[in-house]
Amino acid sequence: MEQYLESEKKYSKWIIAVSVIIPIAVAALFGINLPKMGYNVQPLSFLPPIYAGINGLTAVVLFIAVAAVKRGNRSLHERLVKVAIALSLSFLVMYVAYHMTSITTVFGDTDHNGNLEDAEKLALGSIRYVYYFILFTHITLSVVIIPFVLFTFVRGISGSYERHKKLARVTYPMWMYVAITGVIVYFMISPYYHN
Repeated sequence: MEQYLESEKKYSKWIIAVSVIIPIAVAALFGINLPKMGYNVQPLSFLPPIYAGINGLTAVVLFIAVAAVKRGNRSLHERLVKVAIALSLSFLVMYVAYHMTSITTVFGDTDHNGNLEDAEKLALGSIRYVYYFILFTHITLSVVIIPFVLFTFVRGISGSYERHKKLARVTYPMWMYVAITGVIVYFMISPYYHN
């Protein structure tokens, strides 16, 4: 048990640093909009469906990873969790790249045809509040989940399986929520994307 705690302790400073640096870096980069700064860059408008798909794929990979470990296949479980982490990182890079090169999309803005009346009708009522609730919880948990994923991962690869399992019971539903709501947010905002 002591060797597992030592292994976790060894990585804890790095995990905490990464858990603080990533949200700060994303927030800083999110505030940079290259076209507004005068740079002539093409908006990466093809990225939102790709990174939404990556979120969906992350949820599928996580589900299969949990099914694999329940069947006793730890090695497949570990490989799939690594894939899920890589998918989450690729989502993050694409998400930041899109927002650095594109006009901010507002829920309830004009649709693809510039039809404000239809867009306003869609945005009226409780659907706007549902969207913002899902978006707020998605963003909040995407920050909160970082140390949970990293500590859960370290416990697993260090062989501290009971401690890994205990933390994974919290990490897994949070990570699934973030992945699934990422897809939902995309589908809810996609009618308002600018061409």
